[in-house]
Amino acid sequence: MTERRAPSLGELISSGDRSFSFEFFPPKDAKGEEQLWRAIKELEPYRPTFVSVTYGAGGTTRDTTVAITGRIARETSLMPMAHLTCVGHTVPEIHRVLDELRAAGVRNVLALRGDPPGGPHTAWVPTEGGVDFASELVGIVREAADFCIGVAAFPEGHVDAPSLDADVEVMLAKQAAGAEFAVTEMVLRASDYFGLVERCRAAGVTIPIVPGIMPILSLRGMSKMVELSGRHMPEEVLARIEPLADQPEELRAEGIRISTELCRDLLEGGAPGLHFYTLNRSKATLEIFAQLQITV
Repeated sequence: MTERRAPSLGELISSGDRSFSFEFFPPKDAKGEEQLWRAIKELEPYRPTFVSVTYGAGGTTRDTTVAITGRIARETSLMPMAHLTCVGHTVPEIHRVLDELRAAGVRNVLALRGDPPGGPHTAWVPTEGGVDFASELVGIVREAADFCIGVAAFPEGHVDAPSLDADVEVMLAKQAAGAEFAVTEMVLRASDYFGLVERCRAAGVTIPIVPGIMPILSLRGMSKMVELSGRHMPEEVLARIEPLADQPEELRAEGIRISTELCRDLLEGGAPGLHFYTLNRSKATLEIFAQLQITV
C-alpha cells in the first residue's frame, strides 16, 4: 500500500481553514533565548499552522536559525519554517543551508531576497556567485525537491518596485518558480491588503496570501518599524495613538484594540489567516486572540 503523503504547508493554508502562524527571531544571548522558548511554549497550545524563524542580514544568524527550527521540529508539536535570503550567499552556500535544514528535520522555507547588505534604504549589492532575486532563490529551493516554499508579499508594493504592476509581476515570477504561498510584511490598513490580493488575482497569482500583523505596543517602536519598511503610519491610526504618547499603558491598550480591529476586518474580508510578528513575546498576540475569541 502506498503511504499517504502529508499535506504541505501550502496545502494547509489553502485548505479553507483559517491559518494562524507566529514569527520569531534568533536571540542574541541566553536571556533572549529563554524569552524565545517561553513564548513558543505559551503559543504552542493554539496549534498554529506553522511558526517561522527569521534569518539575519548576510546570513549572520544562519546557524542559529537552523538550530532553532531544528529544535522546534524535534521538541514541539509545531511545524517550523526557516527564512532564507539571497544576501551574502553563493549558490553552493545556499545548497549547504538547505542540506542543514533538511538534516534538522525542517521542510519549509520562506525564500526572500533580503535587505541590501548595507541595510534598509541602501542600494542592492549583488553577491558574486549568488542570486539577486527571490524568484531565483525559490527556483534553487524547488530543485532541492522536498521543501515547501513561501515568499514575501508587500501590501503597498515593495519599496524598490517602480510600480504596483511591476510588484505583481515579481509575485507572478515567484509563483512560477515554485512558491506555494505568500506572507505579507506588516499590514497597516486592511484596504492595502485587499488591494494587493485583487491585483495579484487579476494578474494570475493564485497562491494564498497571508497578511502579516505587527501589534501596536508603543508609538516609537511602531513608527520605527514602519520607517524601516519605507512606509508611513496611517493617519487614522496616528489620530488614535498620538494623543496617548505620554500614557504608555493606555497607548498599548489602544494599540491592541486597533490591531484586533485590523485582524477582524482581514478575516471577515476573506484573508486565509493571520501571521503574527511576535518579537519573541506572546502577550500581545494572546491579548488579540482573546479579543477575537480565539481559544485553545
